[in-house]
Amino acid sequence: MKITVTGRSGRMGQSVIAAIEAEPEATLLSCHDKGDNLVNALSGAEAVIDFTLPSLTSELLDTALEKEVPLVIGTTGHSDDQRAAIAKAAESLPIVYASNFSVGVNTLFWLTRHAARILGNEAFDIEVTEMHHRHKVDAPSGTARTLLEILNEETGTSYQDDIDHGRFGETGPRPQGRIGMHTLRGGDVVGDHTVMFAAEGERVELTHKASSRMTFASGSVRAALWLKDKKAGLYDMQDVLGLK
Repeated sequence: MKITVTGRSGRMGQSVIAAIEAEPEATLLSCHDKGDNLVNALSGAEAVIDFTLPSLTSELLDTALEKEVPLVIGTTGHSDDQRAAIAKAAESLPIVYASNFSVGVNTLFWLTRHAARILGNEAFDIEVTEMHHRHKVDAPSGTARTLLEILNEETGTSYQDDIDHGRFGETGPRPQGRIGMHTLRGGDVVGDHTVMFAAEGERVELTHKASSRMTFASGSVRAALWLKDKKAGLYDMQDVLGLK
């Protein structure tokens, strides 16, 4: 498969390039970076892997639609309107859009969903923490956002109305049913995520710690290969791994 990589100079871009070079079924067709011609970069591509910034998304979608190139989007921090635009493009193109391409993290997503179904948010208080390197620009991370959305779905809560992003001052007792979200930034941490269910007398913690970006990069190449011959639609890594 001939693959184009956007964000050539970024940390993830470099890791994706290395993952493609290590995959016998894939070849690096071209790379794109800020200031490059995106139309030229996508010409002849059979898939595009994107780990950049939301500011590129609109142009990327338009160009991919024009060139009829399937997309793997790992960029995080999109607005609701941008998410809607990705979903609209998926009516014409196969797109894998995921906050995390690690097999381990997607297992964490699966475990979180089933733990929330069993434990709920009445007897158990739910807290989510994430930590990344000092250079990360969005918070909470896309992976943490996915975890929260899973918890919202399973507990009947809302991301807009029922999430407490950190706490400060005289907050009073913890309201029942709320979900706490805590973001840490520092050093060179690749990505740590924990979901905690705490009740009277017991606590369940689900944790994933990434020590290399290659876990994400290799997963994105796997997703690109999986897209071959797929019909138009919006997919995620759970589809790629057969976890749905």
